[in-house]
Amino acid sequence: MLIKIVLILFIVFVISKVALRYKDKAISLQEFILWTIFWLLVGFVVIFPETTSYVANLLGVGRGVDLVIYVSILILFYLVFRVLTRQDKIEKDVTRIVREIALNEKKAKQ
Repeated sequence: MLIKIVLILFIVFVISKVALRYKDKAISLQEFILWTIFWLLVGFVVIFPETTSYVANLLGVGRGVDLVIYVSILILFYLVFRVLTRQDKIEKDVTRIVREIALNEKKAKQ
């Protein structure tokens, strides 16, 4: 029971951080909704852990905890993919900007 309380407090903390990031315009409304729904689902699973076993049986997975691990791994791989694609875009943008600055400096010296 103590672990449920700790986890629920953590989830409330994370949702408040997500709300603050949205309020500060650090994330979009879409990201705010996505992360809020995600953490509410995590809270639901913490409060009613037997639901994972029910859903796992519907999907043909042996145990609920296995389903949670599979879904978590999929989400992590997707997030890593998004981070890597965003990093590639940032690197290309920085390269373009540095080239423009170098060309402008060269023209200014002439």
